Amino acid sequence: MHVLVVDDQPLNCTLLKVMLEQQNYQVSVASNGVEALAILDQQSIDIVLLDVIMPIMDGYETAAKIKLHHNEVHLPIIFITSLDDQSSIERCLEVGGDDFIHKPFDKVILTAKIKAHSRTRKLSLKTHEQNKLLEYHYNQTEREHEIVEHIFNNALENQHQFTDNIDFHLSPASMFNGDMCLVGQSPIGSLYCMLGDFTGHGLAAAVGAMPASKVFYTMVNKGMAVSDIAAEVNAVLAQLLPGHMFCAATIIELSSSGKSVSAWLGGLPDAYLIDQQGKVLRTLESQHMALGILERDEFERELVHFEVDKSMRLVLATDGIIETTNAQDEFFGEQRFIQTLASKRKVTSHGSEQQDDLSLVLFNCVAIPPLAEEQEPYSKLPFNFSLTLNSRQIKQTDPVLEIVEVITQVGGLKAHRSDIFLLLSEAYNNALDHGVLGLDSEIKNKEDGFIEYYQLREATLAKLVDALIIVDMRYCPDTLSLYFTICDSGNGFASMDSTANSNNREHGRGLSILEEIAEQVTYNASGNQIEMCYKLQPQQS
Repeated sequence: MHVLVVDDQPLNCTLLKVMLEQQNYQVSVASNGVEALAILDQQSIDIVLLDVIMPIMDGYETAAKIKLHHNEVHLPIIFITSLDDQSSIERCLEVGGDDFIHKPFDKVILTAKIKAHSRTRKLSLKTHEQNKLLEYHYNQTEREHEIVEHIFNNALENQHQFTDNIDFHLSPASMFNGDMCLVGQSPIGSLYCMLGDFTGHGLAAAVGAMPASKVFYTMVNKGMAVSDIAAEVNAVLAQLLPGHMFCAATIIELSSSGKSVSAWLGGLPDAYLIDQQGKVLRTLESQHMALGILERDEFERELVHFEVDKSMRLVLATDGIIETTNAQDEFFGEQRFIQTLASKRKVTSHGSEQQDDLSLVLFNCVAIPPLAEEQEPYSKLPFNFSLTLNSRQIKQTDPVLEIVEVITQVGGLKAHRSDIFLLLSEAYNNALDHGVLGLDSEIKNKEDGFIEYYQLREATLAKLVDALIIVDMRYCPDTLSLYFTICDSGNGFASMDSTANSNNREHGRGLSILEEIAEQVTYNASGNQIEMCYKLQPQQS
Protein backbone atom coordinates (compact mmCIF):
# COMPACT_ATOMS: atom_id res chain seq x y z
CA MET A 1 0.00 0.00 0.00
CA HIS A 2 1.19 3.50 -0.81
CA VAL A 3 0.64 6.10 1.93
CA LEU A 4 0.89 9.86 1.46
CA VAL A 5 1.86 11.84 4.59
CA VAL A 6 0.90 15.53 4.43
CA ASP A 7 2.28 17.66 7.30
CA ASP A 8 4.14 20.96 7.45
CA GLN A 9 6.27 19.72 10.39
CA PRO A 10 9.35 17.80 9.07
CA LEU A 11 9.66 15.94 12.37
CA ASN A 12 6.14 14.56 12.12
CA CYS A 13 6.74 13.54 8.52
CA THR A 14 9.96 11.75 9.40
CA LEU A 15 8.40 9.99 12.36
CA LEU A 16 5.40 8.75 10.36
CA LYS A 17 7.58 7.73 7.41
CA VAL A 18 9.82 5.57 9.64
CA MET A 19 6.88 3.97 11.47
CA LEU A 20 5.06 3.11 8.23
CA GLU A 21 8.13 1.83 6.36
CA GLN A 22 8.73 -0.55 9.27
CA GLN A 23 5.31 -1.98 8.43
CA ASN A 24 6.41 -2.38 4.77
CA TYR A 25 4.30 0.49 3.44
CA GLN A 26 5.52 2.72 0.62
CA VAL A 27 5.53 6.33 1.84
CA SER A 28 5.49 9.70 0.06
CA VAL A 29 5.68 13.05 1.89
CA ALA A 30 4.19 16.52 1.21
CA SER A 31 4.44 19.65 3.35
CA ASN A 32 1.15 21.27 2.29
CA GLY A 33 -2.03 20.69 0.35
CA VAL A 34 -0.71 21.99 -2.98
CA GLU A 35 2.19 19.51 -2.92
CA ALA A 36 -0.17 16.74 -1.86
CA LEU A 37 -2.50 17.35 -4.82
CA ALA A 38 0.48 17.35 -7.20
CA ILE A 39 1.69 13.99 -5.88
CA LEU A 40 -1.83 12.52 -6.13
CA ASP A 41 -1.96 13.55 -9.78
CA GLN A 42 1.35 11.83 -10.53
CA GLN A 43 1.30 8.71 -8.33
CA SER A 44 -1.14 6.05 -7.23
CA ILE A 45 -1.86 6.72 -3.55
CA ASP A 46 -3.93 4.35 -1.39
CA ILE A 47 -4.25 6.26 1.92
CA VAL A 48 -3.70 9.92 2.86
CA LEU A 49 -2.56 10.97 6.35
CA LEU A 50 -3.50 14.65 6.41
CA ASP A 51 -2.61 17.36 8.92
CA VAL A 52 -5.30 19.96 9.57
CA ILE A 53 -3.29 23.14 10.18
CA MET A 54 -0.85 23.88 7.34
CA PRO A 55 0.29 26.93 5.36
CA ILE A 56 -0.70 27.64 1.72
CA MET A 57 -3.58 25.12 1.80
CA ASP A 58 -4.86 23.64 5.05
CA GLY A 59 -6.22 20.14 5.58
CA TYR A 60 -9.90 21.08 5.26
CA GLU A 61 -9.49 22.55 1.78
CA THR A 62 -7.09 19.79 0.71
CA ALA A 63 -9.47 17.04 1.79
CA ALA A 64 -12.36 18.56 -0.15
CA LYS A 65 -10.27 18.82 -3.32
CA ILE A 66 -8.99 15.25 -2.94
CA LYS A 67 -12.53 13.88 -2.68
CA LEU A 68 -13.65 16.01 -5.63
CA HIS A 69 -10.89 14.98 -8.03
CA HIS A 70 -10.27 11.38 -6.91
CA ASN A 71 -13.78 10.03 -6.56
CA GLU A 72 -13.74 7.03 -8.90
CA VAL A 73 -12.19 4.81 -6.24
CA HIS A 74 -12.54 5.31 -2.50
CA LEU A 75 -9.39 7.07 -1.22
CA PRO A 76 -9.33 7.02 2.62
CA ILE A 77 -8.28 10.27 4.35
CA ILE A 78 -7.14 10.01 7.96
CA PHE A 79 -6.74 13.39 9.63
CA ILE A 80 -3.77 13.81 11.99
CA THR A 81 -4.51 16.62 14.41
CA SER A 82 -3.76 18.05 17.81
CA LEU A 83 -7.24 19.54 17.92
CA ASP A 84 -9.70 17.73 20.15
CA ASP A 85 -12.75 20.00 20.15
CA GLN A 86 -15.96 18.51 18.78
CA SER A 87 -16.50 21.17 16.08
CA SER A 88 -13.05 20.54 14.55
CA ILE A 89 -13.66 16.79 14.45
CA GLU A 90 -17.10 17.31 12.85
CA ARG A 91 -15.57 19.56 10.21
CA CYS A 92 -12.91 16.97 9.42
CA LEU A 93 -15.63 14.45 8.66
CA GLU A 94 -17.75 16.97 6.73
CA VAL A 95 -14.99 17.83 4.22
CA GLY A 96 -14.37 14.18 3.39
CA GLY A 97 -12.29 12.75 6.19
CA ASP A 98 -12.85 9.06 6.90
CA ASP A 99 -11.04 8.89 10.29
CA PHE A 100 -8.67 10.82 12.51
CA ILE A 101 -5.76 10.21 14.87
CA HIS A 102 -4.43 12.54 17.55
CA LYS A 103 -0.90 13.78 18.03
CA PRO A 104 1.36 12.50 19.49
CA PHE A 105 0.97 9.30 17.47
CA ASP A 106 0.24 5.95 19.03
CA LYS A 107 1.95 3.39 16.83
CA VAL A 108 -0.49 0.58 17.61
CA ILE A 109 -3.59 2.69 16.93
CA LEU A 110 -2.07 4.19 13.78
CA THR A 111 -1.16 0.74 12.40
CA ALA A 112 -4.61 -0.64 13.20
CA LYS A 113 -6.41 2.24 11.50
CA ILE A 114 -4.23 2.06 8.40
CA LYS A 115 -4.84 -1.69 8.14
CA ALA A 116 -8.59 -1.18 8.47
CA HIS A 117 -8.69 1.48 5.77
CA SER A 118 -6.35 -0.58 3.60
CA ARG A 119 -8.98 -3.30 3.49
CA THR A 120 -11.58 -0.72 2.45
CA ARG A 121 -9.28 0.63 -0.22
CA LYS A 122 -8.54 -2.82 -1.62
CA LEU A 123 -12.23 -3.66 -1.74
CA SER A 124 -12.95 -0.39 -3.52
CA LEU A 125 -10.16 -1.02 -6.04
CA LYS A 126 -11.49 -4.52 -6.73
CA THR A 127 -15.01 -3.19 -7.15
CA HIS A 128 -13.75 -0.48 -9.49
CA GLU A 129 -11.92 -3.00 -11.66
CA GLN A 130 -14.99 -5.21 -11.78
CA ASN A 131 -17.14 -2.24 -12.74
CA LYS A 132 -14.71 -1.33 -15.52
CA LEU A 133 -14.79 -4.90 -16.76
CA LEU A 134 -18.58 -4.96 -16.62
CA GLU A 135 -18.71 -1.63 -18.44
CA TYR A 136 -16.37 -2.97 -21.11
CA HIS A 137 -18.48 -6.07 -21.65
CA TYR A 138 -21.67 -3.99 -21.56
CA ASN A 139 -20.29 -1.64 -24.21
CA GLN A 140 -19.16 -4.62 -26.30
CA THR A 141 -22.59 -6.21 -26.01
CA GLU A 142 -24.31 -2.91 -26.84
CA ARG A 143 -22.07 -2.49 -29.86
CA GLU A 144 -22.74 -6.03 -31.04
CA HIS A 145 -26.48 -5.52 -30.50
CA GLU A 146 -26.36 -2.29 -32.50
CA ILE A 147 -24.61 -4.06 -35.37
CA VAL A 148 -27.01 -7.01 -35.34
CA GLU A 149 -30.02 -4.70 -34.99
CA HIS A 150 -28.77 -2.64 -37.94
CA ILE A 151 -28.42 -5.79 -40.05
CA PHE A 152 -31.85 -7.05 -38.99
CA ASN A 153 -33.51 -3.72 -39.75
CA ASN A 154 -31.92 -3.42 -43.18
CA ALA A 155 -32.69 -7.05 -44.03
CA LEU A 156 -36.26 -7.17 -42.76
CA GLU A 157 -37.85 -3.75 -42.84
CA ASN A 158 -39.16 -3.03 -46.31
CA GLN A 159 -42.65 -1.87 -45.36
CA HIS A 160 -41.96 1.86 -45.75
CA GLN A 161 -41.77 1.48 -49.54
CA PHE A 162 -45.49 0.65 -49.69
CA THR A 163 -47.16 3.26 -47.50
CA ASP A 164 -50.34 3.34 -49.62
CA ASN A 165 -50.88 -0.37 -49.10
CA ILE A 166 -49.44 -1.13 -45.67
CA ASP A 167 -50.05 0.36 -42.23
CA PHE A 168 -48.19 -1.49 -39.53
CA HIS A 169 -47.07 -1.41 -35.90
CA LEU A 170 -44.22 -3.57 -34.62
CA SER A 171 -43.37 -3.42 -30.91
CA PRO A 172 -40.75 -5.88 -29.65
CA ALA A 173 -40.77 -6.95 -26.00
CA SER A 174 -36.96 -6.66 -26.01
CA MET A 175 -34.31 -5.22 -28.32
CA PHE A 176 -34.82 -7.95 -30.91
CA ASN A 177 -38.19 -8.77 -32.38
CA GLY A 178 -39.46 -12.35 -32.58
CA ASP A 179 -42.15 -11.03 -34.92
CA MET A 180 -41.35 -10.07 -38.50
CA CYS A 181 -43.26 -8.28 -41.22
CA LEU A 182 -41.90 -8.73 -44.74
CA VAL A 183 -43.26 -6.89 -47.76
CA GLY A 184 -42.17 -7.25 -51.37
CA GLN A 185 -43.39 -6.65 -54.92
CA SER A 186 -43.12 -9.32 -57.59
CA PRO A 187 -42.03 -8.73 -61.19
CA ILE A 188 -45.69 -8.84 -62.31
CA GLY A 189 -46.67 -6.16 -59.79
CA SER A 190 -48.37 -8.23 -57.06
CA LEU A 191 -47.70 -7.19 -53.48
CA TYR A 192 -46.76 -9.88 -50.98
CA CYS A 193 -46.82 -9.60 -47.20
CA MET A 194 -45.63 -12.14 -44.63
CA LEU A 195 -46.36 -11.62 -40.93
CA GLY A 196 -44.50 -14.14 -38.80
CA ASP A 197 -44.22 -14.86 -35.09
CA PHE A 198 -41.31 -17.03 -33.95
CA THR A 199 -41.44 -19.00 -30.69
CA GLY A 200 -40.55 -16.71 -27.76
CA HIS A 201 -39.03 -13.26 -28.20
CA GLY A 202 -35.65 -11.54 -28.14
CA LEU A 203 -32.52 -12.49 -30.10
CA ALA A 204 -33.14 -16.25 -29.85
CA ALA A 205 -36.54 -15.80 -31.49
CA ALA A 206 -35.26 -13.32 -34.08
CA VAL A 207 -32.48 -15.48 -35.54
CA GLY A 208 -34.92 -17.38 -37.74
CA ALA A 209 -36.02 -14.16 -39.40
CA MET A 210 -32.86 -13.85 -41.50
CA PRO A 211 -33.13 -17.13 -43.46
CA ALA A 212 -36.92 -16.75 -43.70
CA SER A 213 -36.60 -13.24 -45.15
CA LYS A 214 -33.99 -14.37 -47.67
CA VAL A 215 -36.30 -17.10 -48.96
CA PHE A 216 -39.28 -14.74 -49.00
CA TYR A 217 -37.61 -11.95 -50.99
CA THR A 218 -35.88 -14.35 -53.39
CA MET A 219 -39.13 -16.10 -54.26
CA VAL A 220 -41.14 -12.88 -54.46
CA ASN A 221 -38.57 -11.54 -56.92
CA LYS A 222 -39.21 -14.66 -59.00
CA GLY A 223 -42.97 -14.12 -58.85
CA MET A 224 -43.60 -17.47 -57.14
CA ALA A 225 -47.00 -18.44 -55.77
CA VAL A 226 -47.83 -17.94 -52.09
CA SER A 227 -48.00 -21.72 -51.56
CA ASP A 228 -44.50 -22.14 -53.00
CA ILE A 229 -43.13 -19.40 -50.74
CA ALA A 230 -44.72 -20.96 -47.67
CA ALA A 231 -43.39 -24.42 -48.59
CA GLU A 232 -39.84 -23.16 -49.12
CA VAL A 233 -39.77 -21.10 -45.91
CA ASN A 234 -41.08 -24.14 -44.04
CA ALA A 235 -38.35 -26.37 -45.49
CA VAL A 236 -35.58 -23.94 -44.58
CA LEU A 237 -36.83 -23.35 -41.03
CA ALA A 238 -37.42 -27.08 -40.44
CA GLN A 239 -33.79 -27.68 -41.37
CA LEU A 240 -32.28 -24.80 -39.36
CA LEU A 241 -34.38 -24.37 -36.22
CA PRO A 242 -34.32 -26.67 -33.16
CA GLY A 243 -37.36 -28.85 -32.62
CA HIS A 244 -38.98 -26.55 -30.07
CA MET A 245 -38.89 -23.50 -32.36
CA PHE A 246 -41.27 -22.65 -35.20
CA CYS A 247 -42.84 -19.64 -36.91
CA ALA A 248 -46.58 -19.02 -36.97
CA ALA A 249 -47.23 -17.03 -40.14
CA THR A 250 -49.71 -15.58 -42.59
CA ILE A 251 -48.57 -14.96 -46.16
CA ILE A 252 -50.78 -13.01 -48.54
CA GLU A 253 -50.57 -11.87 -52.15
CA LEU A 254 -52.60 -8.91 -53.38
CA SER A 255 -52.89 -8.71 -57.18
CA SER A 256 -51.48 -5.62 -58.86
CA SER A 257 -55.02 -4.46 -59.59
CA GLY A 258 -55.89 -4.71 -55.88
CA LYS A 259 -58.90 -6.90 -56.67
CA SER A 260 -57.94 -10.40 -55.52
CA VAL A 261 -56.10 -11.95 -52.59
CA SER A 262 -54.43 -15.33 -52.08
CA ALA A 263 -53.53 -16.28 -48.51
CA TRP A 264 -51.72 -19.09 -46.70
CA LEU A 265 -52.53 -19.14 -42.97
CA GLY A 266 -50.51 -21.17 -40.52
CA GLY A 267 -50.78 -20.69 -36.77
CA LEU A 268 -51.40 -16.96 -36.29
CA PRO A 269 -54.64 -15.61 -34.77
CA ASP A 270 -57.55 -15.10 -37.16
CA ALA A 271 -57.07 -12.48 -39.87
CA TYR A 272 -60.01 -10.23 -40.76
CA LEU A 273 -61.27 -8.60 -43.93
CA ILE A 274 -62.94 -5.37 -42.84
CA ASP A 275 -64.73 -2.47 -44.50
CA GLN A 276 -64.14 1.28 -44.04
CA GLN A 277 -66.19 1.26 -40.82
CA GLY A 278 -64.14 -1.54 -39.33
CA LYS A 279 -66.92 -4.12 -39.69
CA VAL A 280 -65.65 -7.66 -40.19
CA LEU A 281 -66.70 -8.92 -43.64
CA ARG A 282 -64.82 -12.19 -43.47
CA THR A 283 -62.79 -14.09 -40.88
CA LEU A 284 -59.73 -15.93 -42.16
CA GLU A 285 -58.97 -18.77 -39.78
CA SER A 286 -55.63 -20.54 -39.58
CA GLN A 287 -55.72 -23.69 -41.72
CA HIS A 288 -52.24 -25.10 -41.33
CA MET A 289 -49.50 -25.80 -38.82
CA ALA A 290 -46.83 -23.19 -38.25
CA LEU A 291 -43.74 -23.05 -40.46
CA GLY A 292 -40.73 -25.14 -39.49
CA ILE A 293 -42.62 -28.14 -38.07
CA LEU A 294 -43.62 -30.42 -40.96
CA GLU A 295 -41.25 -32.14 -43.37
CA ARG A 296 -41.40 -31.13 -47.02
CA ASP A 297 -43.56 -34.09 -48.07
CA GLU A 298 -46.02 -33.43 -45.23
CA PHE A 299 -46.45 -29.73 -45.88
CA GLU A 300 -49.92 -28.42 -46.72
CA ARG A 301 -50.10 -25.90 -49.58
CA GLU A 302 -53.82 -25.07 -49.70
CA LEU A 303 -54.59 -21.38 -50.12
CA VAL A 304 -57.62 -19.18 -49.57
CA HIS A 305 -58.63 -17.08 -52.61
CA PHE A 306 -61.17 -14.26 -52.52
CA GLU A 307 -62.10 -11.05 -54.31
CA VAL A 308 -61.66 -7.62 -52.70
CA ASP A 309 -62.10 -3.96 -53.60
CA LYS A 310 -60.54 -0.67 -52.57
CA SER A 311 -62.98 -0.17 -49.69
CA MET A 312 -61.61 -3.21 -47.86
CA ARG A 313 -58.64 -3.85 -45.58
CA LEU A 314 -56.99 -7.01 -44.32
CA VAL A 315 -56.06 -7.05 -40.63
CA LEU A 316 -53.22 -9.33 -39.49
CA ALA A 317 -51.98 -9.58 -35.90
CA THR A 318 -49.69 -11.78 -33.82
CA ASP A 319 -50.86 -13.47 -30.62
CA GLY A 320 -49.01 -10.93 -28.48
CA ILE A 321 -51.99 -8.59 -28.93
CA ILE A 322 -54.90 -10.88 -28.08
CA GLU A 323 -52.96 -12.66 -25.31
CA THR A 324 -51.94 -9.49 -23.49
CA THR A 325 -53.32 -9.57 -19.94
CA ASN A 326 -54.21 -6.79 -17.50
CA ALA A 327 -53.81 -6.58 -13.73
CA GLN A 328 -56.84 -8.87 -13.31
CA ASP A 329 -55.15 -11.48 -15.56
CA GLU A 330 -57.80 -10.94 -18.28
CA PHE A 331 -56.81 -11.45 -21.92
CA PHE A 332 -57.31 -8.60 -24.37
CA GLY A 333 -58.91 -11.29 -26.52
CA GLU A 334 -60.36 -11.53 -30.01
CA GLN A 335 -63.72 -9.95 -29.22
CA ARG A 336 -62.15 -6.85 -27.67
CA PHE A 337 -59.81 -6.65 -30.67
CA ILE A 338 -62.74 -6.82 -33.13
CA GLN A 339 -64.61 -4.17 -31.13
CA THR A 340 -61.55 -1.93 -31.25
CA LEU A 341 -61.39 -2.28 -35.05
CA ALA A 342 -65.06 -1.32 -35.35
CA SER A 343 -64.62 1.69 -33.05
CA LYS A 344 -61.55 2.87 -35.03
CA ARG A 345 -59.73 3.49 -31.76
CA LYS A 346 -56.07 2.78 -31.21
CA VAL A 347 -55.21 -0.57 -29.67
CA THR A 348 -54.02 0.81 -26.35
CA SER A 349 -52.09 -0.98 -23.60
CA HIS A 350 -54.19 -3.60 -21.85
CA GLY A 351 -51.61 -4.54 -19.24
CA SER A 352 -49.17 -2.69 -17.01
CA GLU A 353 -46.16 -4.08 -18.85
CA GLN A 354 -45.60 -5.48 -22.36
CA GLN A 355 -45.34 -9.23 -22.09
CA ASP A 356 -44.66 -10.30 -25.69
CA ASP A 357 -43.82 -8.93 -29.12
CA LEU A 358 -46.80 -7.03 -30.54
CA SER A 359 -47.41 -6.74 -34.28
CA LEU A 360 -50.38 -5.40 -36.23
CA VAL A 361 -50.65 -5.02 -40.01
CA LEU A 362 -53.45 -3.26 -41.93
CA PHE A 363 -53.29 -4.19 -45.60
CA ASN A 364 -55.21 -1.81 -47.87
CA CYS A 365 -56.78 -3.55 -50.87
CA VAL A 366 -55.93 -0.91 -53.46
CA ALA A 367 -54.07 -1.13 -56.74
CA ILE A 368 -50.31 -1.31 -56.36
CA PRO A 369 -48.33 1.32 -58.26
CA PRO A 370 -45.56 -0.15 -60.43
CA LEU A 371 -42.02 0.21 -59.19
CA ALA A 372 -40.80 3.64 -60.28
CA GLU A 373 -37.91 3.38 -62.68
CA GLU A 374 -36.56 6.08 -64.93
CA GLN A 375 -36.98 5.04 -68.56
CA GLU A 376 -33.63 4.69 -70.24
CA PRO A 377 -33.14 4.96 -74.02
CA TYR A 378 -33.71 1.81 -76.05
CA SER A 379 -30.55 0.26 -77.43
CA LYS A 380 -30.02 0.84 -81.15
CA LEU A 381 -28.12 -2.44 -81.52
CA PRO A 382 -29.79 -5.78 -82.29
CA PHE A 383 -29.36 -8.43 -79.63
CA ASN A 384 -29.61 -12.23 -79.78
CA PHE A 385 -29.66 -14.65 -76.86
CA SER A 386 -29.81 -18.46 -76.99
CA LEU A 387 -29.70 -21.00 -74.17
CA THR A 388 -29.89 -24.81 -74.36
CA LEU A 389 -30.55 -26.69 -71.10
CA ASN A 390 -29.91 -30.42 -70.74
CA SER A 391 -31.46 -32.76 -68.16
CA ARG A 392 -28.88 -32.06 -65.48
CA GLN A 393 -29.23 -28.29 -65.83
CA ILE A 394 -33.02 -28.51 -65.89
CA LYS A 395 -32.93 -30.42 -62.59
CA GLN A 396 -30.47 -28.10 -60.87
CA THR A 397 -31.56 -24.64 -62.00
CA ASP A 398 -34.52 -22.34 -62.40
CA PRO A 399 -33.08 -20.26 -65.24
CA VAL A 400 -35.86 -17.74 -65.81
CA LEU A 401 -34.65 -15.12 -63.34
CA GLU A 402 -31.07 -15.29 -64.64
CA ILE A 403 -32.26 -15.02 -68.24
CA VAL A 404 -34.35 -11.97 -67.32
CA GLU A 405 -31.33 -10.41 -65.60
CA VAL A 406 -29.26 -10.82 -68.76
CA ILE A 407 -31.95 -9.59 -71.14
CA THR A 408 -32.82 -6.51 -69.09
CA GLN A 409 -29.22 -5.31 -69.31
CA VAL A 410 -30.05 -4.24 -72.87
CA GLY A 411 -30.83 -0.53 -72.90
CA GLY A 412 -34.51 0.26 -72.35
CA LEU A 413 -35.64 -3.29 -71.51
CA LYS A 414 -35.46 -2.98 -67.72
CA ALA A 415 -38.75 -1.04 -67.73
CA HIS A 416 -40.39 -4.16 -69.23
CA ARG A 417 -38.92 -6.57 -66.70
CA SER A 418 -42.31 -7.63 -65.28
CA ASP A 419 -43.80 -8.54 -68.65
CA ILE A 420 -40.61 -10.26 -69.83
CA PHE A 421 -40.48 -12.29 -66.63
CA LEU A 422 -44.10 -13.36 -66.92
CA LEU A 423 -43.76 -14.36 -70.58
CA LEU A 424 -40.65 -16.45 -69.95
CA SER A 425 -41.85 -17.90 -66.66
CA GLU A 426 -45.18 -19.12 -68.01
CA ALA A 427 -43.69 -20.45 -71.24
CA TYR A 428 -40.71 -22.15 -69.57
CA ASN A 429 -42.76 -23.74 -66.78
CA ASN A 430 -45.27 -24.94 -69.34
CA ALA A 431 -42.48 -26.47 -71.44
CA LEU A 432 -40.96 -28.17 -68.37
CA ASP A 433 -44.09 -29.39 -66.58
CA HIS A 434 -46.23 -30.44 -69.54
CA GLY A 435 -43.76 -30.80 -72.39
CA VAL A 436 -40.70 -32.45 -70.82
CA LEU A 437 -42.29 -34.03 -67.72
CA GLY A 438 -45.66 -34.77 -69.33
CA LEU A 439 -47.70 -33.73 -66.28
CA ASP A 440 -51.45 -33.15 -66.50
CA SER A 441 -52.79 -30.03 -64.75
CA GLU A 442 -56.14 -31.71 -64.23
CA ILE A 443 -54.55 -33.39 -61.22
CA LYS A 444 -54.69 -30.05 -59.40
CA ASN A 445 -58.48 -30.00 -59.58
CA LYS A 446 -58.75 -33.09 -57.37
CA GLU A 447 -58.90 -32.94 -53.57
CA ASP A 448 -55.31 -32.61 -52.35
CA GLY A 449 -54.47 -32.27 -56.03
CA PHE A 450 -51.73 -29.69 -55.53
CA ILE A 451 -49.86 -32.00 -53.16
CA GLU A 452 -50.19 -34.93 -55.57
CA TYR A 453 -49.15 -32.75 -58.51
CA TYR A 454 -45.98 -31.42 -56.88
CA GLN A 455 -45.01 -34.81 -55.48
CA LEU A 456 -45.39 -36.29 -58.96
CA ARG A 457 -43.46 -33.37 -60.45
CA GLU A 458 -40.57 -33.85 -58.03
CA ALA A 459 -40.44 -37.59 -58.62
CA THR A 460 -40.63 -37.26 -62.42
CA LEU A 461 -38.00 -34.51 -62.48
CA ALA A 462 -35.61 -36.67 -60.43
CA LYS A 463 -35.80 -39.43 -63.08
CA LEU A 464 -35.43 -37.07 -66.05
CA VAL A 465 -32.88 -38.07 -68.73
CA ASP A 466 -32.20 -37.05 -72.33
CA ALA A 467 -34.34 -33.89 -72.24
CA LEU A 468 -33.75 -30.46 -73.68
CA ILE A 469 -35.32 -27.03 -73.36
CA ILE A 470 -34.11 -24.33 -75.73
CA VAL A 471 -34.75 -20.63 -75.09
CA ASP A 472 -34.08 -18.10 -77.87
CA MET A 473 -34.57 -14.36 -77.65
CA ARG A 474 -34.09 -11.68 -80.32
CA TYR A 475 -34.27 -7.91 -79.85
CA CYS A 476 -35.10 -5.81 -82.93
CA PRO A 477 -34.41 -2.08 -82.38
CA ASP A 478 -36.00 -1.05 -85.68
CA THR A 479 -39.45 -2.29 -84.69
CA LEU A 480 -38.84 -2.14 -80.90
CA SER A 481 -39.85 -5.76 -80.57
CA LEU A 482 -38.71 -8.79 -78.60
CA TYR A 483 -39.10 -12.26 -80.10
CA PHE A 484 -39.06 -15.32 -77.82
CA THR A 485 -38.93 -18.97 -78.84
CA ILE A 486 -39.14 -21.75 -76.25
CA CYS A 487 -38.82 -25.31 -77.54
CA ASP A 488 -38.85 -28.54 -75.53
CA SER A 489 -38.01 -32.15 -76.38
CA GLY A 490 -41.41 -33.41 -75.22
CA ASN A 491 -44.10 -35.05 -77.32
CA GLY A 492 -45.99 -31.80 -77.85
CA PHE A 493 -49.76 -31.27 -78.01
CA ALA A 494 -52.41 -33.65 -79.17
CA SER A 495 -53.55 -33.01 -82.76
CA MET A 496 -56.02 -30.22 -82.02
CA ASP A 497 -56.29 -26.56 -83.01
CA SER A 498 -53.82 -24.15 -81.38
CA THR A 499 -56.34 -22.51 -79.08
CA ALA A 500 -57.43 -25.83 -77.62
CA ASN A 501 -53.80 -26.92 -77.53
CA SER A 502 -52.80 -23.97 -75.39
CA ASN A 503 -55.62 -24.62 -72.99
CA ASN A 504 -54.63 -28.27 -72.71
CA ARG A 505 -51.31 -27.24 -71.25
CA GLU A 506 -52.38 -24.62 -68.76
CA HIS A 507 -53.80 -24.31 -65.28
CA GLY A 508 -54.76 -21.20 -63.29
CA ARG A 509 -53.12 -18.22 -64.99
CA GLY A 510 -51.79 -20.48 -67.74
CA LEU A 511 -50.85 -19.59 -71.24
CA SER A 512 -53.91 -17.45 -71.93
CA ILE A 513 -52.19 -14.64 -70.06
CA LEU A 514 -49.38 -14.72 -72.63
CA GLU A 515 -51.78 -13.75 -75.38
CA GLU A 516 -52.85 -10.73 -73.34
CA ILE A 517 -49.27 -9.50 -72.90
CA ALA A 518 -47.62 -10.50 -76.16
CA GLU A 519 -48.45 -9.01 -79.52
CA GLN A 520 -48.54 -12.47 -81.05
CA VAL A 521 -48.31 -16.05 -79.73
CA THR A 522 -47.97 -19.04 -82.09
CA TYR A 523 -47.27 -22.74 -81.72
CA ASN A 524 -45.60 -25.15 -84.10
CA ALA A 525 -47.46 -28.09 -85.62
CA SER A 526 -46.20 -30.66 -83.11
CA GLY A 527 -46.98 -28.41 -80.17
CA ASN A 528 -43.56 -28.46 -78.48
CA GLN A 529 -42.53 -24.93 -79.48
CA ILE A 530 -44.03 -21.56 -78.67
CA GLU A 531 -43.10 -18.28 -80.35
CA MET A 532 -44.00 -14.89 -78.86
CA CYS A 533 -43.63 -11.37 -80.15
CA TYR A 534 -43.63 -8.66 -77.51
CA LYS A 535 -43.90 -5.02 -78.56
CA LEU A 536 -42.01 -2.43 -76.54
CA GLN A 537 -43.93 0.78 -76.01
CA PRO A 538 -42.30 3.86 -77.55
CA GLN A 539 -40.26 5.84 -75.08
CA GLN A 540 -42.24 8.68 -73.55
CA SER A 541 -40.84 12.17 -73.94
